[in-house]
Amino acid sequence: MEQNTSLQQQLLEAGVHFGHLKKKWNPKMLPYIFAEKKGIHIIDLNKTVEGLQESAAALRQIARSGKKIMFVATKKQAKEIVTDCARRVNMPFVTERWLGGMLTNFNTVRKSVKKMQSIEKMLADGSLDSITKKERLTLSRDRDKMEKVLGGIANMNRIPTAILLVDIGHEDIALAEAKRLNVTTFGMVDTNCDPNKVDFAIPSNDDATKSIAIVINYLTAAIAEGLAERESNKDEEDVEDVVESAQELKAEEGGEDRGGDRSRGAGRGRSAGGGAGATRRRVPSAGGGGRRPAGGGGTGGGASR
Repeated sequence: MEQNTSLQQQLLEAGVHFGHLKKKWNPKMLPYIFAEKKGIHIIDLNKTVEGLQESAAALRQIARSGKKIMFVATKKQAKEIVTDCARRVNMPFVTERWLGGMLTNFNTVRKSVKKMQSIEKMLADGSLDSITKKERLTLSRDRDKMEKVLGGIANMNRIPTAILLVDIGHEDIALAEAKRLNVTTFGMVDTNCDPNKVDFAIPSNDDATKSIAIVINYLTAAIAEGLAERESNKDEEDVEDVVESAQELKAEEGGEDRGGDRSRGAGRGRSAGGGAGATRRRVPSAGGGGRRPAGGGGTGGGASR
């Protein structure tokens, strides 16, 4: 409870509760509006805290499972904040311009990203030294243009599991593509938007820099926690695998030692048996040699007779 009160105080100081003019409101935002003051709707911060905590829990779970979350904010007030937060947790982001089909036509967008990366590689390794200065300058400009729009998704190899929007009214194309592909949507929703368009709505002021910063930083911290838990679980699994491998190796070595002892015992038994057999063979041989001279003497006696 104290934590919620502290969070509400921070949201209040950041101006998260300020909505739009009454004449611009969306009636579906009625459950999230606390009051009206001087023609401006005031957002209920209790609802904001609930939306933040639900969204943070869901984002933490997605990050723990190793899935990607795309940050989208092309508004001037949010560009720098979203870029820093997305890079902090190594997630894809779009802050310049949303290209139509960035999700629904993802294969074509990936081709553009690969082209940008190939130009960067050629400019870096000196393979374009043989071309003219004008051609090199043209390629550099093309690379810069693509980097500005596609740089945030250069490492995104598949469609993200979730998308985080700062203003769902301003990012309507991105929201429509995400809904078409059943991508989970999170969004800051002001009093002039429809909260039912996103899966997780966070009623808040989406125009003020301080308001955007506190909400996005809070959600980014939850994503970072999910990634840390994933790494911790992975380390524990690695330790368990090492222990199991050591136990299996020890068991195998023990089995080989016991097998060697049995082999050595059997060898000693065979050696002892072979000695006895040799002794038995020598005894009749010696007896026969004693009889052969006697027989020869008998034969000689017969010749004498």
